Amino acid sequence: MDHLAQASRIQTERFRQMTPGQRWTAARRLYWSMRRLKEAGVRAQHPDWCDDRVRAEVKALFLRARD
Repeated sequence: MDHLAQASRIQTERFRQMTPGQRWTAARRLYWSMRRLKEAGVRAQHPDWCDDRVRAEVKALFLRARD
């Protein structure tokens, strides 16, 4: 069996067992984890940028994410 397909089925079943509040919490955690990872990536690309500029760039990237 394909491990990715099996993992996807297990994950889907786990999400179905969660309450709406638990799913919301999981989504929020994922969102903020993604923001921290993106911030780390921007910092690695631009080590000379100050914190405010890095945060502004991450914010802009997330705002444009649908484009």
